[in-house]
Amino acid sequence: MGSSNSTLSSIETCVSAICNGRLDCYHLPQSDLDQSWNKLYNLALSQYPQIIIRPNNASEVSQAVKCASDNDYKVQARSGGHSYGMNNDTWHASVGSGYRLDNLDKQLHQNGGRAIAHGTCPGVGVGGHATVGGLGPSSRMWGSALDHIIEVEIVTANGTIVRANENDYSDLFWAVRGAGASFGIVTEFVFKTHPEPGSVVEYTYSFSFGQQKDMAPVFEQWQDLVYDPNLDRRFSTLFIAEPLGALITGTFYGTKEEFDQTGISEKIPGGGAVNFTIQDWLGSLAHIGETTALYLSDLATPFASKSLAFKRGDKMSKESIDTIFDYAGDTDPGTLLWFIIFNSEGGAMADTPYNATAYPHRNAIMMYQSYAIGVPTLTTTITDFVSGVHDKIKQAAPEANMTYAGYIDVSLNRSTAQLTYWGDKVPQLREIKGRYDADNVFRNPQSIEFLK
Repeated sequence: MGSSNSTLSSIETCVSAICNGRLDCYHLPQSDLDQSWNKLYNLALSQYPQIIIRPNNASEVSQAVKCASDNDYKVQARSGGHSYGMNNDTWHASVGSGYRLDNLDKQLHQNGGRAIAHGTCPGVGVGGHATVGGLGPSSRMWGSALDHIIEVEIVTANGTIVRANENDYSDLFWAVRGAGASFGIVTEFVFKTHPEPGSVVEYTYSFSFGQQKDMAPVFEQWQDLVYDPNLDRRFSTLFIAEPLGALITGTFYGTKEEFDQTGISEKIPGGGAVNFTIQDWLGSLAHIGETTALYLSDLATPFASKSLAFKRGDKMSKESIDTIFDYAGDTDPGTLLWFIIFNSEGGAMADTPYNATAYPHRNAIMMYQSYAIGVPTLTTTITDFVSGVHDKIKQAAPEANMTYAGYIDVSLNRSTAQLTYWGDKVPQLREIKGRYDADNVFRNPQSIEFLK
């Protein structure tokens, strides 16, 4: 929570009453160095809340939001807690918004061998992930995490607790699936689930190069595979460029025989060191995390990042790909910890109609995100390198002007960020914002804002 013109004593008195003497219920950080409750993710940013509360249930969340609204504070939720339930008749899972993805997978597995699509960073909380999109290897087969939501319990700006779905509060339900942080605090998700895939084929190709420019033809071949309009939707892949080479992953939800029948293995760039495994569902999730070092996503570091979504017409030419990798090889990055990650999209992501949710990237074929980590600090050289790579990619795909809100770019101001993340959905999102949060109680530097 953060305030503009209110005394802290009034908000603390209000929050203290909610806690009712319960220890470890609220905390007042004294500075950005006080991370006992406020674990930072990007250490290059120094913002911190003025008061943090850990409510136990939706009623306490409601009371906390009322405290903030009455005292002119702004609110943002952060995932971290646990609750879970499964209806074995419908196979609908009721999940608290604080559940971490790795624990969610284990619970779904233990309660009927079920699964949903989501990203691959195990420490990410469901609340923020599923309300912004929730993209992962199985998204080409099942859609995003938010495509699995059939209902939410949500606390709105005036503290009201509502159940939103296609029939009740349908406008709020539409907005939550893509821009949730701007509209309320989801305290419970109801997800539809799928039977776990029986077998998962995992390929990893590691390429070591003396020069960055040598990666260009490998990426060009990989991009051709991703842009194949007939690419089997059971297959997804990553291309990760890094200082000393590249890593290509391939995930196929099916048997080795089924994978061989697709012909995909003949189209994956060759020449690298190959690691091939056949996993079950949970083994596959662990394998992906280990292979791509996604466990590092839980570590707080100072970093710079950019990203972009590519549509069918944004496929990059050989010449522009050469330019990107020439730049990466000829420019001082200021760090050895940098990555440019391209991932495949499409498939089932396009099955949901464009206007069905606030998520705007139904026609994306590929996305990229870059990370460069400063050790011990983020320097201008590092941020310039990330911006330079981004500029070269933008020149290669000049019509690509949007990106996924889950890959935030902190350099964007509010108006630019809204259009970059949600595009032509912004007017409708602002209209809904006015109905449920006209005073902009739920607010962050890049959130949807109601313009009075």
